[in-house]
Amino acid sequence: MNFDIFSIFWIFFMISALQPVIKQRLLEASRQKLIARIEKQRNSRVILLVHRQETMSLLGFPIFRFINVNDSEEVIRGKVTVFVPHYAMSGGTLIALSGDEIVMGEHAVLGPVDPQLSEYPAASLVKLAGIKPIADIDDRTWLLADVGKKAMDQLKKQVRSLLDGRYPADKAEELATILSEGRWTHDYPITYEEATALGLHVSNNIPPEFYQLMGLYPQPVRQQPSVEYLPVPRFRGPTNQKTGRV
Repeated sequence: MNFDIFSIFWIFFMISALQPVIKQRLLEASRQKLIARIEKQRNSRVILLVHRQETMSLLGFPIFRFINVNDSEEVIRGKVTVFVPHYAMSGGTLIALSGDEIVMGEHAVLGPVDPQLSEYPAASLVKLAGIKPIADIDDRTWLLADVGKKAMDQLKKQVRSLLDGRYPADKAEELATILSEGRWTHDYPITYEEATALGLHVSNNIPPEFYQLMGLYPQPVRQQPSVEYLPVPRFRGPTNQKTGRV
């Protein structure tokens, strides 16, 4: 009898130990299947760029986390459509700019590509060096401003090269300047409407299959919820018309 209980326990332990691996393999298979379906529907290659942290759980408890990187070494120049279901920041925006068309989701945003040096925006350092007497600038700040100016020039040149052939020369120059000059804070969200106003080649007709694909990349399990709310509206009594109080 003891042997039977031990055997059952051992089988349960083995199944539980294999469950996270099997679950991850099934998830990856679902991703590949959906990617293949999208490629067949669009008759084009799908290049997925996802940098995120995933969690393996045992009996509902997270046992370890790992960085999952799905990307390409480079986006092939040619006829490329870049889909942005959610958020593209800096490097993601540069990849989007390399495409002939950017398709943005309803709540998707792009971000500026202005360079940052340490915790400082390069554009602000350059501006500081230009309006403050050099005698009042310490060596470190002056060096950061000098490097910042070079970084801004270099990045503008790179953006300009990505836009060459896809936009008229004067428009490519304008967009390269706007996106790299530090016009906004580095985390400023460029919405579909603003991207359209800037003159970027964008549309908002993103296929539902891409949202299904994003659903196969769930957020890691959290011990504490990031958002809390009451499941039902809080009861409110009649409002006093004069004071506005309950």
